[in-house]
Amino acid sequence: MTSIFHLAFNVTNLADARNFYGEVLGCREGRSTDSWVDFDFFGHQISLHLGEPFETRATGKVGEHMVPMPHLGVVLEMPRWQDLAARLEHAGIKFVLAPQVRFAGEAGEQSTMFFLDPSGNPIEIKGFANFKEVFSV
Repeated sequence: MTSIFHLAFNVTNLADARNFYGEVLGCREGRSTDSWVDFDFFGHQISLHLGEPFETRATGKVGEHMVPMPHLGVVLEMPRWQDLAARLEHAGIKFVLAPQVRFAGEAGEQSTMFFLDPSGNPIEIKGFANFKEVFSV
């Protein structure tokens, strides 16, 4: 990896965010104060600050589905995606879009799932069998 992204966004409760990102998603916690906390989000840095989360709406049409916009996410290798999907299902996470394969047999075939954090921030996690196909057309 040559660079990592940093994204800072608002959450309504740091204890709930710590539980969700740390315990449910398995992200390692980094620095924090009484008003924000950093996490290693699958190799990238997210900073969760107390405040009003951004407004989202299901306006993104992808295939047959309308997905929440804006959203954050990450692309994982397929075995790691499958492990995370099972972990989320076991934790009883309510999915906006349940784990599924999208674009089957086409360039860019991927697995995907959408869910919300406790503050309503939408997250998409994609899985690819081959990272060389992430930008396939």
